[in-house]
Amino acid sequence: MAEKLQRVGTIYIPVSDVGLSSEWYVNKLGAILNYKDEEKAILDLANQSVFLVRSSADESLNFHDSHGNERFSLTFEVNGMHALETIHREFIEKEVHVGEIENRGHAGRNFVFYDLDGNKFDIWSELSPVFKEKYDI
Repeated sequence: MAEKLQRVGTIYIPVSDVGLSSEWYVNKLGAILNYKDEEKAILDLANQSVFLVRSSADESLNFHDSHGNERFSLTFEVNGMHALETIHREFIEKEVHVGEIENRGHAGRNFVFYDLDGNKFDIWSELSPVFKEKYDI
């Protein structure tokens, strides 16, 4: 194969109420709203295009691993422990449903958080080396 995939262009997240969810993502996570109608909202979030797509209430990005543990599909990265702790504290102040900061046995620390529809996300305290190099961080 001569060509390879270059990047993820868009992430689609199922939500039950596009208006309410888009406000939540803007107010709680700092997303930028680019477009909204009754079926979808298009956001800029963490250097990524994110579509919130109206779905039935029982849909989510979450899945269960072979041991029955609920897992997340997306991990956001921040630049270091101070950034992770600051965002964790800010999410708590904004009443975002968050988990505790965890040591998972690898570099850095993580915590999970949930949106209004129960979509579970992860945040890791380590930026990827490629991202750091590309953006001179």
